[in-house]
Amino acid sequence: MAVKEVMRQRGVCCGLPDVDEEWAERTATLMKALADPTRLTMLASLWKADAPICICDFTAGLDLSQPTLSHHMGKLKEAGLVESEKRGIWMYYRLASGLDPATRRLLGRLIA
Repeated sequence: MAVKEVMRQRGVCCGLPDVDEEWAERTATLMKALADPTRLTMLASLWKADAPICICDFTAGLDLSQPTLSHHMGKLKEAGLVESEKRGIWMYYRLASGLDPATRRLLGRLIA
């Protein structure tokens, strides 16, 4: 693809292409949530699981404390990636049912 040469006049700036600010905020939140090895591991586990996963299983499998894992899960929930359900004293997590198609495709490529 040929690059169009732009003639610049001294002291005059060119405008940037329009970018949806809400998209940028949502995408930044998603990327921040994914930019941690523990959260990626948790998300990949949920992606591959046939049923919701109990927080106690993450505690045992990742050798991290429950408060640390709850912090990470909170970040994933904040990004809209996971949902939780309380069963007795335990919290169970699954991928969010309302993931938009673009996010689902991205996760599919990352986790495959």
